[in-house]
Amino acid sequence: MGLTRQTAPAPGTGDRVLVRRTITAALPLYLTMVASSAAGLVDTAMLGRHATASLAAFALTVAVYTPATATVAGAMRGVMPFVAAHDDDPDALVPVVRDGIWLGIVTGLLGAGAVCAVPLIGLVSGVPGETLSALGPLPLLLAASVLVAAVGNSATSTLVGLGRSKLVMRAGTTGTAAAVLLSLTLVNGVGPFDGLGLPGAGVAMLVSSLISAVVAHWGLRRSTILAGHPLTLGRPHPRAVLELAGVGVPLAATVLIKFAVLGVLAIAAARVGTVSAAAHSIAVSLVSLMFTAAVAIGQATIPLMAPYLKAKDVRGLRAAVRAGAKTALGAVVLLGCVLAVLRGPVLSLFTHDPAARHQVLALIPLMLLVVVTDALQAVFGFGLIAIRNTVPSLIAFAVCYGLLAMAAVPLTALGGLTALWLALFGANVLLVVGQVGFFHQRSGRLAAPEAALGRT
Repeated sequence: MGLTRQTAPAPGTGDRVLVRRTITAALPLYLTMVASSAAGLVDTAMLGRHATASLAAFALTVAVYTPATATVAGAMRGVMPFVAAHDDDPDALVPVVRDGIWLGIVTGLLGAGAVCAVPLIGLVSGVPGETLSALGPLPLLLAASVLVAAVGNSATSTLVGLGRSKLVMRAGTTGTAAAVLLSLTLVNGVGPFDGLGLPGAGVAMLVSSLISAVVAHWGLRRSTILAGHPLTLGRPHPRAVLELAGVGVPLAATVLIKFAVLGVLAIAAARVGTVSAAAHSIAVSLVSLMFTAAVAIGQATIPLMAPYLKAKDVRGLRAAVRAGAKTALGAVVLLGCVLAVLRGPVLSLFTHDPAARHQVLALIPLMLLVVVTDALQAVFGFGLIAIRNTVPSLIAFAVCYGLLAMAAVPLTALGGLTALWLALFGANVLLVVGQVGFFHQRSGRLAAPEAALGRT
């Protein structure tokens, strides 16, 4: 049929080849993530021009929607190593894909339920009635978007596991383009059309998720090793779905812990003052943009590790993760240098307040240390995903970020944002130690029996 797929490196491949293949696979994923993040700013800008109450209602809903979608995406990453293990056997891969879709439906329904509860969450939290009355159908629209995105993630996770990141980029950029176009059209209107306001933003996000999911599933069925194989959903296989969830659910819990603790850090910064809260928010946004590169690189290492995992080649597994770590370090250092050089123009995009700009400028060295350590721990965390052993990552995050959450408020009260970011850096250093240690320990257990006997 003329279809080609990216082959993983054979055991014994050199570090340079591994780095090059990691970059090739990760770049489309990173560009997709950046484009999606940039598209999210369009809704904020359009609603800010529409009405303050609409923007406040949107912010309230997105405060639940964002961690819900991130948690679902984290859970679906657990599908990747199972896909990579059968990247050359379509008959064995088909049931994995079907079970992955069922996992997406279950996790998507849970995430959708959380978003549907936004009005209740707002009421209990003391959100002003004006904001709650402005919500309208937005929570329902975004709840549907979470479910659709979850089903789409089942396809994109499969594509990542197969090393087909360009197909992921095609699906992501198509959905992003639709989101931008629809937001510009539906929120404030165009020509004689007055626009829908806040519901228009919800429709744009739902349609975007639907388009991305359709394109991803279309690419999976037409342009991969699964072309020509039936992928009808069929009935679920609980044991197989639970096996996928055994890898994915700890990842989802890890994402929730990180979001929760970052929320605590935001509260700690806000207690210092408005300027500090703004500066902290800007710093987190910039670090997140750089950290996204490490996430893309970590995902790209999973299919590269598959042949070593099949051969129980521990040295190869560790070499692949080291190549990912080198690539991630190079990427975040490069992005950090760009930020340092263009700090003036970049910060002008976020704020014109000189006091906030000054605080962010003072934080840049710490921001770079934070993102470097976060990138390293993430890559080794993806190494644990590749070997289907994600509980250690959950334990590491629970301990390190739990300590950070307890220390955040008192440390910030003593030393302001500098103390807060030093604490974040310290937590990330501990995470690096934990993730590296766990990966080396757990990967060592995978050695072939004869190899293990040779070491004794």
